[in-house]
Amino acid sequence: MLITVNCLRLIRAGYPGPLDTAVSHALLTAVSDGDIGGTIRLHVPGPVVAFGRADRVTAGYESAVRAARAHGFEAVERLAGGRAAVFHEATIAFSLALPLADPRTGIQERFELVAGIMADAFDDLGVDARIGELPGEYCPGRWSVNVAGKVKVMGVGQRLVRHAAHIGGVVVVDEGHRIRDVLVPVYRALGLDWDPRTAGSLADQSPGITTELVMRSIGRRLGEHFSLEEGDLPAGLVDRAKDLLGEHLPQVA
Repeated sequence: MLITVNCLRLIRAGYPGPLDTAVSHALLTAVSDGDIGGTIRLHVPGPVVAFGRADRVTAGYESAVRAARAHGFEAVERLAGGRAAVFHEATIAFSLALPLADPRTGIQERFELVAGIMADAFDDLGVDARIGELPGEYCPGRWSVNVAGKVKVMGVGQRLVRHAAHIGGVVVVDEGHRIRDVLVPVYRALGLDWDPRTAGSLADQSPGITTELVMRSIGRRLGEHFSLEEGDLPAGLVDRAKDLLGEHLPQVA
């Protein structure tokens, strides 16, 4: 295992809209600079469509942003690659920042670790969780987690900086229909083919699951790999995030 970090600060603070992504960016920078150690944020976000770099150079990007806003979702330009993904109040956002001497080493191992933690956490709640890409899934990825080979419930991406890596994504706990409703027009605008039947939630497959239950289960599984210390954001970090906010705001009228 190439991940040598033993302790993580667990932060539960979330922020509205694009500022949340800027906070993750500021945390990643602070970890890379050695100002703080490894951190993980686990929180319930607001309604956001997070667009990747490939989306931003697509001819239909501006139309896609407008489609997201028309459905009540703010638009944000995400830290990592991948295609448009959806966050809302029945999802969990996670953001893991690890200090690393050479983040180019161990990329797949970090994906494997995070996907395994999530799949095990869902299994603990009685869900048939499987790692792997579904044909036609939105924001496709090898390390997605699905339920019974039918619907995607977790997506993950990775961003490398000089001395750190950010592994972040979303867990869809409930209200899978909201993912489908907004992504149909967004992906149409981007010219992307996908199968809306692959988008769902944990609660769709296992009624009674809540964000609180999933948070606890993820925390238990994280605790098998890291010593977790609950904490707050470092002083001044939100101000630093505000300085980065412009990098994550779509330049669309």
